[in-house]
Parts: sequence; C-alpha cells; structure tokens
Amino acid sequence: MPRKLISTGSPLERSAGYSRAVVQGDWCFVSGTTGYDYASMTLPEDVGAQTENTLATIEKALAEGGFAMNQVVRATYYVTSTDHVETVMAVTGRVFGAIRPAATMLICDLIKPEMKVEIEVTAFRG
Repeated sequence: MPRKLISTGSPLERSAGYSRAVVQGDWCFVSGTTGYDYASMTLPEDVGAQTENTLATIEKALAEGGFAMNQVVRATYYVTSTDHVETVMAVTGRVFGAIRPAATMLICDLIKPEMKVEIEVTAFRG
C-alpha cells in the first residue's frame, strides 16, 4: 500500500523536512502538533486555546488521511509547565474521554517559548 504524506502548509514542515502526518496501511502517524492556526500562522497565548487549535489540526490531518479521532490509539502530550496540565487535560479529556487512547504527558521545553503544548497521536483503523 502506498505511503500518503499529509501537510498543513506550515513552513516548518518543508524547512525541517517532515510531514504533519504519514499514512501507511491501516496506520496514521501524526507529528507533534502545536497550537498554531495554520491559515494565519498565529498562535494564541492561552494554553487552552492552543490545545483546542492543536486538536483541530490533528483532527483535520487524520480526516485527510481517511481516519477519525475515535481511531486514535496513542497520544503523547508535551506541556511546558505543570501550571498548564489541568487546562490541557480538561480539553484532551473532553475530546478523548470516550476514546481513551494510551497516553503519556511530559513536562518539557518546546522549540519556541510561546508554544505551551504539543501533541502527537497515532491512529489505527484495522
């Protein structure tokens, strides 16, 4: 089965050499995604809004690959401060509460200081 590459049009995808998502057979691997609105390349300051944008971008990439959010089997959350954890979990809990993928949350720095959350997921449709 051919490999399908999915892009959001982010300039980082081309300059850093990655795809937003890669579909291979029954699997879709979505790269770490931050809270940018890729149409305007703006990033809200609020971590809740960043998380909402992140999940919307992920949902769009999954859909382009023929997947849905309820097919997510693995999620990794990268958060820049323990102060953001409850806000991020409120949003991810609403989106993934019934899906309940295997998940990990890490507190770490991201590549730009204004980024407060990054999420990567893996989906399976088999």
